[in-house]
Amino acid sequence: MHSGFLRFLVVLALCISSLAWAQSARPQNAPKNGGDFSDIMQPPTKVPTGVILIKGAWSSASDSVTPVPEGGNVTNNVFRDQYFGMTYALPKDWTEKYKGPPPSDSGRYVLAQIRPADTFKGPARGTILITAEDLFFTTLPAANALELINYSKDNLQADYKLELSPTPTTIGGRPFTFFAYWSPAAELHWYVLASEIRCHAVQMVLTSRDTKLLQSLMLDANKMELPAEANPTGGMGGGDVPVCIKDYARDENVIARVDPVFTEHRFNAVPVRIIIDKEGRVKHIHFLSAFPDQAKAISDAFKQWKFKPYLRNRQPVEVETGIMFGRSSRPMAAPAGNVSTD
Repeated sequence: MHSGFLRFLVVLALCISSLAWAQSARPQNAPKNGGDFSDIMQPPTKVPTGVILIKGAWSSASDSVTPVPEGGNVTNNVFRDQYFGMTYALPKDWTEKYKGPPPSDSGRYVLAQIRPADTFKGPARGTILITAEDLFFTTLPAANALELINYSKDNLQADYKLELSPTPTTIGGRPFTFFAYWSPAAELHWYVLASEIRCHAVQMVLTSRDTKLLQSLMLDANKMELPAEANPTGGMGGGDVPVCIKDYARDENVIARVDPVFTEHRFNAVPVRIIIDKEGRVKHIHFLSAFPDQAKAISDAFKQWKFKPYLRNRQPVEVETGIMFGRSSRPMAAPAGNVSTD
C-alpha cells in the first residue's frame, strides 16, 4: 500500500519536472496564435475593407484577354461591360460602393449595384441594379428576355402589385421591355428594363419610393450605349462577337470528345460557356462556378474536343455555347459520360 503510493508520487514529480523544463525551454516571448500553446508564427491575414471572402466554387476563365460577363466595372463614374458592349454614365452624385457576388450556377449575375453617393442632394433615395440572366443555364421557363419578364410579372408575390404590364420601350436607341410593380406595405416601386444580349437577359432594375426619381433615372438610362443586337426576343450575338447557340454541343456537332477526369467527387453543378473558333476548336472557356480542380480537369478535356465548324452564309464563324458538367439543377438529356449540355 505504501510502496504503491510512493510510486505514484515519483511519477507525479517526474511529470511536473518535465512540464517545468518544457516551459523554461520555450522562448519567453513566443507567440501563441493558432490555438492553445501554439507557436505558429504566420502573420494574420487582414480581409480588405468591404470584402467578404467565401471559400469554394468561383468564376474563372481560361484567359484574361477575352471579356467575360462579370468583368464590367465603374471607372470615372461610368459603368462599362465589354462582354455585353454596354456603357452607362452614372447619374450625378451616384456611385458604386460594393461589387456584386460571383455568378450563380444557374447563370445569374449582378453586374453593378449603384446608389446615391454621400453628396447626393435629392429628397428621396433609390438604387440601380444591373443584372444578367444566362439563358443557357437559367432554371426559369424563359427562352428570351421578354419571356423572362412575363414570367416575373405572372409570379409576383402577393405583397406586390403590378403597376404597368410589360410594354415595349426604347433605351439607348435599342428595343427593351419595361414593366413596373410596387409594394404598398413598403411604399417601394420597382421599374424593370430588360433586353437580350449574347443570349443573356440583361436587366436594369430601378428602385425608390419616389416615382419622379425613377422617371428621372429612366431618362438617364436612355443615354446608355448598347450593341446593335440588343432585343428582348433576339440578342444572339454575331458581328464582332461569336454567335451564341444553345445546345450546340450536341452529338451531331461534336467530332471528338473527351470527358474530364475529376480527382474528387463533388456534388455541385459546373456551368461552362465556351467559344469555338472557326476551325472547331475550343478557344476560350468561362467557368461560371467551379472549384479549381474541376476547372483544370474540364480545361484539360476541352483541349481534345473538336466541333464541326459553324457556317453562316457559307462562311465559318465563331460560336459561343454552354455545357453543364456535374449535377444539373434541372432534368436534361446527357449526351455522353458525365456531361450534360445546355
